[in-house]
Amino acid sequence: MTITTRRRVGATVVAAACAATLAAQAPASADRPEATKATTTVQLLSFNDYHGHLEATDPKLTPVEDPSQTPVGGAEYLSSTLGALRQKSGYAGSLTVAAGDLIGGSPFLSGMFHDEPSVESLNEMGLDVSSVGNHEFDEGTDELLRMQAGGCHPTDGCYFPEAPYAGADFQWLSANVVRKDTGSTLLPGTSIKKIKGAKIGFIGMTLEATPTLVSPAGVSSVDFLDEVQTANAQAAQLKKQGVEAIVVLLHEGGYQSGNINACNGISSPIAQIAAQMTPEVDQIVTGHTHQAYICSLPDPAGNPRLVTSAHDYGRTVTETSLVIDRRTGEVVRDRSTAVNHLVKQETKDGAITQIIDKWNTLAGPLKSQVVGTHTEDILGDSGGNRGIETPMADVVADAILAGTDGANEGGAQIAFMNVGGVREDLPMAPKYSEAPGQITYAEAFDVAPFNNLLVSVDLTGDQIRQVLEQQYQPVAARGSRPMLALGVSEGFTYDWDASQPQGSRVVFGSMALDGAPIEATKTYRVGTLNFLADGGDLFTAFTKGTNRAGGPEDLANLVAYFEANPGLTAPASRIGGL
Repeated sequence: MTITTRRRVGATVVAAACAATLAAQAPASADRPEATKATTTVQLLSFNDYHGHLEATDPKLTPVEDPSQTPVGGAEYLSSTLGALRQKSGYAGSLTVAAGDLIGGSPFLSGMFHDEPSVESLNEMGLDVSSVGNHEFDEGTDELLRMQAGGCHPTDGCYFPEAPYAGADFQWLSANVVRKDTGSTLLPGTSIKKIKGAKIGFIGMTLEATPTLVSPAGVSSVDFLDEVQTANAQAAQLKKQGVEAIVVLLHEGGYQSGNINACNGISSPIAQIAAQMTPEVDQIVTGHTHQAYICSLPDPAGNPRLVTSAHDYGRTVTETSLVIDRRTGEVVRDRSTAVNHLVKQETKDGAITQIIDKWNTLAGPLKSQVVGTHTEDILGDSGGNRGIETPMADVVADAILAGTDGANEGGAQIAFMNVGGVREDLPMAPKYSEAPGQITYAEAFDVAPFNNLLVSVDLTGDQIRQVLEQQYQPVAARGSRPMLALGVSEGFTYDWDASQPQGSRVVFGSMALDGAPIEATKTYRVGTLNFLADGGDLFTAFTKGTNRAGGPEDLANLVAYFEANPGLTAPASRIGGL
């Protein structure tokens, strides 16, 4: 179906204020798009992994990614950056697209309200179309459909009864997510946009490994198909509709070692996917790995093709100059260019400020409530590396143990927490308006935003070893993250040898509880999240647990732990070698 382009008007002053800065950032090829009587040049603005980061509280990029160490991010600045980029001359028109994870895993201000604030901000920014990421499924398929179509939350109702949630103005696409009962896609798979006679087809793709990354119950009604096979089939259908310029919005990516406009050693899975995806696709806009890169990778026919990513949290924006042959409708790849722009914290979009203020007013009393204290930085993100033990993950594991260890709470002796589920650090420097070392409710929410439940199960010592071995799984279902570490609770220790083959990395005889060796045939009570107990993150060994007992909601439990343990410090490592 052809959807005509719409564009938010306004913010002209904001856009003009940013234009000079952006001109200085971008290479000349992106500032002066080539246009002749034979071609049309369309501006494609893209970003990914927004995760509801409305407020400008995110860190700078690393010195390798951005040697200038410019403060970046925040929805007010992202919107003004997009507005300024749209003001640039030489383009026939502009489209704004995204590669998924716009919602889910969000900080307090958006996550507390089921990400309605995030969608409202994206509507205001003028987003046209996005693929669906794995985090769009954090609350299940029904909630994703509500986020698209609108309506009040089935449990929490309307936050503003006089103006119920209206849904997304932009279209989410997911060509490879199909209903088990009908075989039809959960959401549209493609969208066609027209700019001055040029037709551009977009294919939205969710990473195939999504069922391993979200609660299995929430996606039990759908299947996730192979990304390459689905994209190739959808591209063929678009060609039959007369669309020659095709862009895939893919929520999967890779890693590289250079700055935000480099492509140094780009890794699989995106390198492998790009090598297999049909030459009919002219550009692949990616996400998921929270990386920034501008790559030109050969398609299966050996022709170069743009593969881009814009980091995360609205800290960078990719600007692509897509040159299209007026006669054939094909993309002229050797004249199409892309560049990543920093979202500098220079000029705010007042319309986004009003959105933030509206939700902050509603959230204020709870957001600023002090629930605990700490005396040093407790790091949990580790630069996005989810394959190593972090102090914050161990703290959360301690909190899980505290919530499941009582005789009437489950009787747990050991607790585990997935590092990827710990979304923030606890820095000594104030994040919001708290004093140094204070922990607010909003910060606790930022650490644990997924609304999981605590559970405890029986596992043998050998089954615990199997759980730990599953931290490393270089399989397709793990995609770009073969190593997903677990935080462990106080008293449990073991050694890890990464030089050993898969399945043999837990050093034999090293597992211990309070200094006593873990016995392979002995049964232990283990506390964790329902997400992991159900096999999430591909930790299927947890599903062997028996005598399952339920526990409290994870955020409420974490808040209670903070309240009961003032003056927290970063725990020493409990794992040798990880």
